[in-house]
Amino acid sequence: MATENTQTATTLGIAEIMEILPHRYPFLLIDRVVELVRMQRIVAIKNVSINELFFQGHFPGYPIMPGVLMVEAMAQAGGALLLTEVPDRNNKLMMFTGIDQARFPAPVVPGDQVRIEVEVLKWSRRGATMRGKAHVDGKLVCEAEIKCQVVPRAARKTESQETPALAGAAAE
Repeated sequence: MATENTQTATTLGIAEIMEILPHRYPFLLIDRVVELVRMQRIVAIKNVSINELFFQGHFPGYPIMPGVLMVEAMAQAGGALLLTEVPDRNNKLMMFTGIDQARFPAPVVPGDQVRIEVEVLKWSRRGATMRGKAHVDGKLVCEAEIKCQVVPRAARKTESQETPALAGAAAE
């Protein structure tokens, strides 16, 4: 994990990433952190496999990683960086509030290794603005400005968790 020195870079494996982020398969979109400088910058890796669920429909015969998922991977990398600064992060979520200036100059395909670089532009305990860039073999494949907000993680009941009496009453 990051040390007290904000200039110290560090790495995180998948187990450490999963301790920070609430995302799980199939939506956890970063595999490793290769550089982390607290409150400033993170570099993460996404190994893209043909086994990704989204390739079943995007697009049959011409698999391309959806651009929105590349932006999500950048947001998750930023979340891995900034949630470490939230003292009670197990009770919080970092939610998207905006995506600006998104560009997708080249496709990402199975077998690619995406290098995701996220820089913090503005940070407060309530939210952040970050600039992300993703590269494959040194070629830019995605860039965007991402805004997010830290919110309480409230337990939500799904329809299947409701009591039968409440579920029946709601149906009437």
